Amino acid sequence: MDYSLPIDMKTKAHTNYLAPRYWPTWLGLGALSLINLLPFSLQIKIGAALGSIIKNLASKRRHVAEVNIRLCFPQLTESERTQLVSDTFKNNGIGIIETAMAWWSDRESFRSKVSIEGKEYLDEALSEGKGVILLGAHYSTLDLGGLLFSLFYPLHTMYRPHNNPLMDKVITKGRLRSIKSMIDRSDFRSVIRALKRNEIVWYAPDQDFGPKHSVYAPFLGVSAATTPATAKLAKLSKSPVILLSHHRTTDGTYILRLHPRIEPFPLEGDVESATRINQEIEKGINYQPSQYMWVHRRFKTHPKGKNWLYDNN
Repeated sequence: MDYSLPIDMKTKAHTNYLAPRYWPTWLGLGALSLINLLPFSLQIKIGAALGSIIKNLASKRRHVAEVNIRLCFPQLTESERTQLVSDTFKNNGIGIIETAMAWWSDRESFRSKVSIEGKEYLDEALSEGKGVILLGAHYSTLDLGGLLFSLFYPLHTMYRPHNNPLMDKVITKGRLRSIKSMIDRSDFRSVIRALKRNEIVWYAPDQDFGPKHSVYAPFLGVSAATTPATAKLAKLSKSPVILLSHHRTTDGTYILRLHPRIEPFPLEGDVESATRINQEIEKGINYQPSQYMWVHRRFKTHPKGKNWLYDNN
């Protein structure tokens, strides 16, 4: 871990990341770095235990997961939904440990643990010379998925800077070990430039960005604020859009799945295009529903008010 004090590019002054406000962050990072030294199988067990602890302590996050799962999987029985919530927290706990693996472990150590399906879809799309928009989603294997994919193809990722400056520095440094660049999600020009160079840009539009930047489209049967940015990028760049999903298996290996390009796309209207994107993301979620980040407030924007679904379910 790099403990140097970085320079803030706006103020040209050293940021004091050793100030007391950052001590909890350092403590958490230190614990993760120590866990990262343990055998892989033990790290996975620690992650599952961590997830169970978080489920019991983080009542607000647990409620969010319960509401999300109740809305998106009405066909499940109450006991099945309870189990899915429990499994979700275990997998998200493992995901925290896997994130540390992605930041600090030897990338080559994962080559024997990963398989990839559907490379032919991506290779065919790249042969057209217009780059590829890689449609991602917030699975618990989020950061590790990027590292695993980089074993097969170079890529750029779109992201939102973290609110904690220290965490943003650590995340950026960790991710840049395996990807070419991180592009702010509002920086369309840089995205278009990368696509024009026939490169791959990963983008995950499965979060609620608020009413000003969204249209309403069904997400697993629930009306959800969905960004139309994927369609806008595809229209500007003429680049194909291909879904990437990635999941952990029961035997401790990982599967990357590339799907056939989304055609036709973009569609006539923003709602139609957003609906099509959500349908693709649903395919990825349904491989392993408990490995999706149901702890995020996917439905925080609602016509009846912010967080209406979470306050009334």
